[in-house]
Amino acid sequence: MTRSIDIATLAARHADGAFVLDVREPAEYVQGHVPGAVLAPLSRVTTVLGSLPKDRPVHVICQSGNRSRAVVDLLTGLGYDAQNVEGGTSAWSAAGRPVVTGPQAA
Repeated sequence: MTRSIDIATLAARHADGAFVLDVREPAEYVQGHVPGAVLAPLSRVTTVLGSLPKDRPVHVICQSGNRSRAVVDLLTGLGYDAQNVEGGTSAWSAAGRPVVTGPQAA
């Protein structure tokens, strides 16, 4: 069973420096992403496994929560503390949370 969190929980953790992995495609990411989110499209997520933290939760986000759920299942199976962000970037934005545009994670 996929571990999931809601937008309010992500917002609180984000304020404390949570690691956020965005698994959408680059074109989606540049249109708006959670500040600091690291881009690793679903099709290439296995190429970044070595750079993901094993000592703290990995909060996985996509547009609505479907792609991120698949990545959470993969990461959990590999020993990561991965958590799906329910509602994805759409819910984050709809909740009035800050969104960054452009190709940078900052």
